[in-house]
Amino acid sequence: MAARTRGVRAIPLLAAGTALLLFSRAPSVSPDGAEGEPIQLFNGKDLSGFYTWLPRFGREDPDRVFSIVDRIDGAPAIRVSGQHFGGLVTRDEYANYHLVVEFRWGLATWGDRGDRARDSGVLVHCQSPDGSSAKDSKGPWMASVEAQVIEGGTGDIILVSGFDDAGMPIGSRITATAGKDRDGENVYDPKAEPRELDGGRINWYGRDPDWKDELGFRGKDDVESPAGRWTRLEVICDGDTVTNIVNGKVVNAGTRSSLTKGKILFQSELAEIYFRKIEIRPLKTRP
Repeated sequence: MAARTRGVRAIPLLAAGTALLLFSRAPSVSPDGAEGEPIQLFNGKDLSGFYTWLPRFGREDPDRVFSIVDRIDGAPAIRVSGQHFGGLVTRDEYANYHLVVEFRWGLATWGDRGDRARDSGVLVHCQSPDGSSAKDSKGPWMASVEAQVIEGGTGDIILVSGFDDAGMPIGSRITATAGKDRDGENVYDPKAEPRELDGGRINWYGRDPDWKDELGFRGKDDVESPAGRWTRLEVICDGDTVTNIVNGKVVNAGTRSSLTKGKILFQSELAEIYFRKIEIRPLKTRP
């Protein structure tokens, strides 16, 4: 596709039939750093910048898991019903950008997560075929770096592995300054020694060690907005560095990511969620 803003180069990927929007890098991961004009991935009217993926239906969506709501809190929004596992996936691939997402939970939950914490996520640097988190390409995700969106755990980093077209594994690795909580789980700590992690999860710095997988869970130090209010999630992908920001606070980060470009996927994971803003701000050239 043609470049849509200054500082963007569109490189055709002939095998994939998409384009890689390669943004030049910025001098820091600060949201106040040098950035280009924003690209609205959600145009407020339709889902033309995305396609849907559901393991049971492929790129068809017979139950309207993904739809547009004309007005929620006065503005159009994307509704993800959560009825089936799957994702809303950008048609293009991206690198070196500042992603800004505003979301809020709905009321519906489904299946065996009906009484569990509302769950979703934003996957960046998605690689390989649709559904390739399973070897038969019938999984819900792709190899990626996930910014977790779950009650009590928004901002966690999850390293999602997958498989390429030939069925060979694609790992997701990152180096993080991570300590251990009392349960032995990795938790982001900017003062800790850096460690390379191959798969698994890095909890955001304030995740409650008493977190429970129960509907409506809220930890004592949570920075995500209470249920029914909008939360601002930012993911800054600067080269091989990924930084998660929730409501203005840096909650997690990693560097030396093995994945540095790809599509962006918004999960449907058995809980209703709304997105009213999805935009990318290209990172400008370093001085």
